[in-house]
Amino acid sequence: MDLSVVICTYNGEARIGQVLDRVRSQIHTDPIAWEVLVIDNNSRDNTKQIVSNCADVRYVFEAEQGLAFARSRAIREAAGQWVAFLDDDTLPDQNWVAQAYQFAQAHPEIGAFGGQIHAEYEVEPPVGIKKLAPYLAIVERGSKPHKYDRVLPPGAGLVVQRQVWLDAVPEKLVLVGRTTAAMLASEDIEAILHIQNSGREIWYNPEMHLYHQIPHWRTERSYLLKLVKGVGLARHHIRMTRWKAWQRPIVTIAYLTNDLRKLFAHWVKSRNSQSLEVVCEQQLLVSSLVSPFYLGSLKQKA
Repeated sequence: MDLSVVICTYNGEARIGQVLDRVRSQIHTDPIAWEVLVIDNNSRDNTKQIVSNCADVRYVFEAEQGLAFARSRAIREAAGQWVAFLDDDTLPDQNWVAQAYQFAQAHPEIGAFGGQIHAEYEVEPPVGIKKLAPYLAIVERGSKPHKYDRVLPPGAGLVVQRQVWLDAVPEKLVLVGRTTAAMLASEDIEAILHIQNSGREIWYNPEMHLYHQIPHWRTERSYLLKLVKGVGLARHHIRMTRWKAWQRPIVTIAYLTNDLRKLFAHWVKSRNSQSLEVVCEQQLLVSSLVSPFYLGSLKQKA
């Protein structure tokens, strides 16, 4: 099997049908041996019934809540040499599978790659949303392929060598993804960092296009503040994943000092502004500053 296309979903009965239609109508796939899996991450709605109507789609139920658990289960279940991840609110272009396959065949030495993700907003987004687009998994990085370095692609649209993931990514990540109990984000970046740390490169393929369906409530100020807060609270762990154990105490102090400096400078510069991008930036900086202590307190409670 060349490729496994995996759609991870949670309570996706209103969305999963459209994604499946797009996946099942892909073009130029005749030379490809591929399959479609749906990983149902503990849905309580009619997702299973909708997927069951598609005879050529394999359904897998994952009871442990969190996107990290869904993706880990997908890797274990997939038959393909490469695994291509979709979320239940990302619609692939009609040649997305073909472009993923072609890039994988041309670059068998790399660990993973992502493509372009364009926003399709249900309503006109607020002023200032452009700077927050990366937190909504919007990726538009030009028309030329290139290797990622410090900035990494989101999990939506990621195509990864299955064996590389199995060799490099821990079976249980520290960050599990946003759940009803926590808004912690960046579980996808944690997994990709482990692949990068193993020596495999992560690339950008501009020929793969996804369209992220963004409902009105995801552009509201309250949601965006929660979103960037979750990114900030996970930031310390993401930072530390890049460093060796003996280096972490030193760089933790350096990051804390720099975060405090940036927060003070932001407050001085923007203390009279309540614009969306200003308050979200402030929330990110505050959350980043407390992130070393937040994850530690969660582990103690567990």
